Amino acid sequence: MSNPISNPQLSAWSAAYHASPERQMATLALSKHDLNEVSYSPADGFAMTRSFSVDIPTLPVTDQQRSGRCWLFAATNVLREHIANALNLESFELSQSYLAFWDKFERCNFFLENILETAALPTDDRTVAFLLKTGVHDGGQWEMFANIVRKYGVMPKAAYHETFQSSHTAAMNAALNRNLKICAAKLRRLSAAGADAAVLQAEKVRMLQAIYGFLCSCYTEPPKSFDFEYVDKDKLFHAERNITPLQFYEKYVGDLLDRCVSIIHAPTADKPFGRTYTIRYLGNVVGGHRVCHLNLTMEDFKAAIIRQLEAGKVVWFGADVGKFGEREKGVWDDRSFNAPLLTGLDLAISKTDALNYWYSSMNHAMVITGVNLVYGKPNRWKIENSWGDKNGEKGYYVCSDSWFDQYVFQAAVEREYLGELADLAKQEPIELAPWDPMGTLAD
Repeated sequence: MSNPISNPQLSAWSAAYHASPERQMATLALSKHDLNEVSYSPADGFAMTRSFSVDIPTLPVTDQQRSGRCWLFAATNVLREHIANALNLESFELSQSYLAFWDKFERCNFFLENILETAALPTDDRTVAFLLKTGVHDGGQWEMFANIVRKYGVMPKAAYHETFQSSHTAAMNAALNRNLKICAAKLRRLSAAGADAAVLQAEKVRMLQAIYGFLCSCYTEPPKSFDFEYVDKDKLFHAERNITPLQFYEKYVGDLLDRCVSIIHAPTADKPFGRTYTIRYLGNVVGGHRVCHLNLTMEDFKAAIIRQLEAGKVVWFGADVGKFGEREKGVWDDRSFNAPLLTGLDLAISKTDALNYWYSSMNHAMVITGVNLVYGKPNRWKIENSWGDKNGEKGYYVCSDSWFDQYVFQAAVEREYLGELADLAKQEPIELAPWDPMGTLAD
């Protein structure tokens, strides 16, 4: 069936446009200003006050600069609070660069292993095309962070600083992904020519050696041990000599990562609540723990987070920060923008449809440090971001509970705060497609 737009329709729509004061006013506004700025409603924004009934004191915000390492910054910010409280520190930061180095390297191996596994499939197969298009990027998931820490440990930022490439990753990632595509083509050709597993692995090892050297040039080679020196709040100096990153992790982090469960809120028909899910080809460390999510109702999702906050512990979480945000003020609130009035369009969409129709998915990880409860129910949340201290309240943001409902998808909570739901996390996970929205934070 074909129904082209007709001239009478165009004439009618033109007349309606010219007769509409709202369309004429919107034309004046949009001709000179950004749509999101024009649609911002300050009266609603004023309601996003910075007082919270549960407010955990935390260290100053960090800055991921021009990189996509939000998940690493958010995760290390959770760990540093744990360490700083134990050691009585007023200033402390873990090295995100150290973890990013090993994540990049391990993910290259993960990518090449997936290329070998799918070598018999054509390049236009959806899975192969997805792997090749995705490549290796800065993003990641909570369990991917845990995998790197379990294998390589952690260290203070003072022992392994940033370089230009670690904080400005676009060119480095572009070179790395170009090389990986070349490597993929070589491995697939070798496989097609009948090379056995030993030959393929030997070629992959040669490729990884070159990648390791390139990453060392970008980050500098990570130290195998370091001196941990610090001054506590009482102005007492402490020093621990020649400690390895794994020893540091075991001593100062302990079993915290093993106690954490990734919970999600994904209200789609393919993901019944109360079940666990994993995503095929999502990961970084070959042989590491699988990414595993426990899908909960929003009521249960929030309850676990609030219990952890009330216990004085901050919470890592993933959200879609591209919707209804005012960066300068540090506000995320769907009620503070009146885009339907400005545009004349139907812009209401459910969270279910937003996921199913790829309108919304996770693209940023941060830390929840507080919540305001009114008669036991949250109405706003305090957020520690990793975009520096120039916006918001010295880098701390606030989001409304309605925005939380719509655009927060994942959190990592300690098992004890799940209450009677904790045993659900032990289920064998259902495997989802590589391109499932619950894996987008790793893109």
